[in-house]
Amino acid sequence: MKHPLWLFCIIMTTFTAQAQRPAILHIWPGTVPGEAKPRHAAIPTSDTSRGVMRLTDVTDPILTVYPPKNRAVDKHTGIVVCPGGGYQILAINLEGEEVAKWLSSLGYTAFVLQYRVPKKEAGALQDVQRAIRLVRSRARQWGLDADKTGVMGFSAGGSLSARASTLYDKSTYPPVDEADQLSCRPAFAALIYPAYLDNGPNRSLTPELNVNGQTPPMFLFATADDPYGNSALVMAGALRDAKVPVELHFYASGGHGYGLRPGNAAAEAWPGLLAKWLKQR
Repeated sequence: MKHPLWLFCIIMTTFTAQAQRPAILHIWPGTVPGEAKPRHAAIPTSDTSRGVMRLTDVTDPILTVYPPKNRAVDKHTGIVVCPGGGYQILAINLEGEEVAKWLSSLGYTAFVLQYRVPKKEAGALQDVQRAIRLVRSRARQWGLDADKTGVMGFSAGGSLSARASTLYDKSTYPPVDEADQLSCRPAFAALIYPAYLDNGPNRSLTPELNVNGQTPPMFLFATADDPYGNSALVMAGALRDAKVPVELHFYASGGHGYGLRPGNAAAEAWPGLLAKWLKQR
């Protein structure tokens, strides 16, 4: 029996859309540590100013996978992307999906992490540690070099990435499977307009952050007019003192929360600088 052309087109369009849809991975196979209530999908907030999609009440942390668009330039490197939002919400498109698509265009495999919010800093650290281990455990599946798994974050996501980079030897949850036997130390970290790294005395490094010679290499970008700009400065100083390879870019203006959207000089500058730094890794 011959099918009409229009039906064939619908089937192929549906198949293509499904094939292009990013894969989603629930990072906790069973009970989410520290969570008593049943998990559910994250809740979008009502404020969509500047076209920013925001999520809150994250109880079921997930990774959304963006493989390289062109396998010919595949870097075999995984990058866990942590959106910002003050540990209250997640700017999921501005600092997650859009960044992941850009990384994918460069040949990286990006994993956007929906970590727990609001006000769940301890849970967020568990989530990023588990996410890094999970990426490493499935490296072969995604064609990755497990040793080249890094982390990247914006604002509060930059704080979380810094915590992942300095607290990797801290056991934060009971192991749930074989993935948790792997290291959660990132191979590198990129912090774009990070926040909350200068909560020590006189705006010094946040005491929780254990920067030492084993801290992974780091890329930092911030601006002088960013209210959180001091975070990048104190982190760069701590890394330098510990003799950890660090690259800091500190521009005069740009503000905070610009992602990589055009129309902001800082937003247009950091992607090229980071791409060059990543290539040198």
